[in-house]
Amino acid sequence: MDWTAWCESLLDRARAGTPLGLWEELNKDFYQAFIQEGRWNLYLEGIGNTLKVAVLALILGVALGLVAAMIRTFHDQQREERPSLLLSFCNALCQVYTTVIRGTPMMVQLLIMAFVIFKSSRNLVGVASLAFGINSGAYVAEIIRGGLMSVDAGQMEAGRSLGLSYMQTMRRIIIPQAVKNILPALGNELITLLKETSIVTVIGLRDLTKAAQLVTSKTYGGFMALFGVALVYLAMVMVLTWLMNLLERRLRSSDR
Repeated sequence: MDWTAWCESLLDRARAGTPLGLWEELNKDFYQAFIQEGRWNLYLEGIGNTLKVAVLALILGVALGLVAAMIRTFHDQQREERPSLLLSFCNALCQVYTTVIRGTPMMVQLLIMAFVIFKSSRNLVGVASLAFGINSGAYVAEIIRGGLMSVDAGQMEAGRSLGLSYMQTMRRIIIPQAVKNILPALGNELITLLKETSIVTVIGLRDLTKAAQLVTSKTYGGFMALFGVALVYLAMVMVLTWLMNLLERRLRSSDR
């Protein structure tokens, strides 16, 4: 008898009221949660949607965060005798953006994005990616700004004294040094972003957590499905942590 047939026989025994041992109960729960009726496809679809939202949101968040951080850093470093009204206005917008986004719950932002701004859209992955990207951008902006400000001010002065423009100095001297300082914080932001995507269930997107909820509603037992999903999240976080540690070692080796 193969494993599938054996699990089906356990289900028949359970329906008949025959007592099962602990190992048999676990096998029955595993079969119901992952194998029966091809339910593993739900988890695969959920993993795909989770990674799509996380990756797209990360790209958008880094782009927004970099722009906001550059504007705020440039504003802080501008000469007092030559104030720029346009730069001051952009800096004020960036401050409002980071304050509002960091001061309101992520779930509320997601609900506003899905049921108010894009209420007629059926592209839930795009809506969720936009909401998470805007949210992540506010935190990434402060991370990058902190990294840029951590570089000694003499580095900027040295670059400008060599005839480089502000943007050339930032691109060739400041940013390469700042990347090494902000990489751990950016890695933590990516991990947090990946885990926070689990709340997209509130707008109906079938992510990994939603897959577990669907299976639980069919099997009336959430132990195996929820613990299985937790292990999948843990595995993805461990892979990301390993990749970030590898990248950090590569960057540290370049200093030697």
